Amino acid sequence: MSNIPEAGQKAPDFSTPNQNDNLVSLDDFGEQWVILYFYPKDDTPGCTTEAQDFTELHQEFSALGATILGVSPDSGKSHCKFIDKHNLSITLLSDPEHLLTESYGAWRLKKFMGKEYMGVVRSTFLVSPDRIIAYAWPNVKVKGHAQAVLTKLRELVHTSSPK
Repeated sequence: MSNIPEAGQKAPDFSTPNQNDNLVSLDDFGEQWVILYFYPKDDTPGCTTEAQDFTELHQEFSALGATILGVSPDSGKSHCKFIDKHNLSITLLSDPEHLLTESYGAWRLKKFMGKEYMGVVRSTFLVSPDRIIAYAWPNVKVKGHAQAVLTKLRELVHTSSPK
């Protein structure tokens, strides 16, 4: 089990394919904030709600200089279907080997109906333009989460020094 990065720590770098099979790295985002959220599976109720909530607030995140990246073990093909079906405007990263998920401590022991297994624990990380974890939500509840991330981003953007 990986350690969960905390606020103030350097964000683990990655190079992972997006839904179009293009490699995406943390460094690709230059001076932008990055919202990196981990979710278990495309097109399931909670994951769909979370993706739709982030999509709904996409313009507000963009206005604050932030990019939203969703990460799950699903394939690029699955991500494309998910994006098309729900008209999502966010980038989804494919992590079938769980390397990215483990590096952010989101691959953890879960329990369901008395059984224990390893899986993706819904988690979100707000990464600053200097690639430091600005805030972490290690155990996310979907309802109101995207709005909470936006509120935290606004707070951090307005307290950081103007350029």
